[in-house]
Amino acid sequence: MDAKLKETILNPILKGNPITVLVLGICSSLAVTVELKGALVMALSVTIVTGLSCLVLSLLRNTIPNRIRIIVQLVVVAMLVILVDQILKAYSYAIEKQLSVYIGLIITNCIVMGRIEAFALGNKPIPSLLDGLANGAGYGIILIVVAIFRELFGSGTLLGIQIIPEAFYNAGYMNNGLVILPPMALILIGCIIWIQRGIQKDLQEK
Repeated sequence: MDAKLKETILNPILKGNPITVLVLGICSSLAVTVELKGALVMALSVTIVTGLSCLVLSLLRNTIPNRIRIIVQLVVVAMLVILVDQILKAYSYAIEKQLSVYIGLIITNCIVMGRIEAFALGNKPIPSLLDGLANGAGYGIILIVVAIFRELFGSGTLLGIQIIPEAFYNAGYMNNGLVILPPMALILIGCIIWIQRGIQKDLQEK
């Protein structure tokens, strides 16, 4: 694998993470991370939509008139989001009901539209596909980390399975209701950003 392709894959996950570095996709990360299951589905949905939309629009990049490129992008992304939504309705209706509003909002997700504009319209299909998948994965990793913390300490479960032993509750332990409120998700993301910038000195503002 050449260095440029390797950077395309790794940069969005590490140094150029769309949430912690570019501060995109924050709204959905606050809303869908109360439970790990919802966060996993949202992460997978955004990754699929971002990857495929970048691939399709890279293939079409030389045929789209500049004056209507945003309309074409929205049509392609909307089509993919509808397909994802219908698949969720067919195979996981309960989660689709829980995430229905947020799945629809993928159409206007800054990460999806940003990668199309910044990368897919100027690069070949395979690198564009990898860039879209990598940015979706970078987004998804943050969602999953936040969701694990919120569900574990807010409900005592992960994926609906009881993790904190019943003996802890009998001894007086209580779930932290503050953790499942949206402000805590923002605080957790802020802590992740702080840790990342502490490790990656090049991200620190001079």
